[in-house]
Amino acid sequence: MKKSTLLPIGLRRWKNDGPRLVQREGFEYALLEDCQNAYRFTAVAAADRVESIFTQFSRFLGEEAFFILEYYPDDSLLLRPSGATERPVPAVYYSPYLPTEVIINAVLPYLERLVHDGFVGFGLANNRKGLEFFYSEEKVLTFFTDNHLRISTFFQQLGIPHRERLILPQDFGHDHLSLLSLPREQLPPSLAQFSTDDLDAVIFCEELTDILNMYEVEEGLSFFLTRKEQEEIAQLVQQKLADHEFADAEFGGLLLDWSDFVTECEHSFDGDLWEYKQGLKIRDTIQLVIELAPPALAEKISQIVYEPDLTFKNILIDNRKRLDAPCETRLKNERFWYQGVVRNQGCDLRRDLIRYGWFKR
Repeated sequence: MKKSTLLPIGLRRWKNDGPRLVQREGFEYALLEDCQNAYRFTAVAAADRVESIFTQFSRFLGEEAFFILEYYPDDSLLLRPSGATERPVPAVYYSPYLPTEVIINAVLPYLERLVHDGFVGFGLANNRKGLEFFYSEEKVLTFFTDNHLRISTFFQQLGIPHRERLILPQDFGHDHLSLLSLPREQLPPSLAQFSTDDLDAVIFCEELTDILNMYEVEEGLSFFLTRKEQEEIAQLVQQKLADHEFADAEFGGLLLDWSDFVTECEHSFDGDLWEYKQGLKIRDTIQLVIELAPPALAEKISQIVYEPDLTFKNILIDNRKRLDAPCETRLKNERFWYQGVVRNQGCDLRRDLIRYGWFKR
């Protein structure tokens, strides 16, 4: 394979980056931390094969999936001081669960641009299937799975070999380039025909977020629940928590909701007291599952929420006071999240706390 076909045009290797490491197609894999049977696959593939890999992988996801898009929606990269060493953090967007075919059809007209722009990453996932594909702005393929044989066979069918030492772009000096920054004559013919607006990642990524009704997510919480663990939780909820308010909610979604709630509270909670208590009830539900789950699974869930919990504890004030917690006889442990209120209260929450008599106690 020619070296020129390996990297997309949005990633340019330095000519004087020291000893010349030879980058080849290949993959490696390892167990995920704190997971006995979940794996992370890392792979390098020629840029002109990524579109095919994306569409072929989608068949593993079943009828539904959600799309992931990572890009810089403003001018933060352009406004960065020239001497700055730290890069801005890209925004991450998820689509809701949609028919997989609908996502593929919507993304295909944009796929080549997503692959080649040096400031864009994208992916496809189905948490219920324990599967995720992501092609980062570093132009590295990452797969998360609880079935390593399936993905290994997938690579074998593609002719991509396993390598003990996989050379990644992070191993050599390189620059990231937007499609807009490249002269037309350097673009592939299929991209050179696009207008300036069509080559602008801010514009075409925004179009894609609108088409798929995508929403921005915080990337503070990272976890992987295997299909077996998800099924175990679902069975537990069905048997012991069928009457619970959040019984029909996907448990992984509740974990993300709790993290997002904590992040909002850390900055300023703009909802009212009822909405604030709904956030606390999400943590009640997580705690119920922790206390009812087998020890190993309970410990894993506790570790997932450890950081958001610690953050929430640190932003609570008036800890000697306690909000009225919903009666939940099945919970045994003390619920710290009701002990005090968050420091950064928006107008609606503060108004309701005054009416509630919180500040008179």
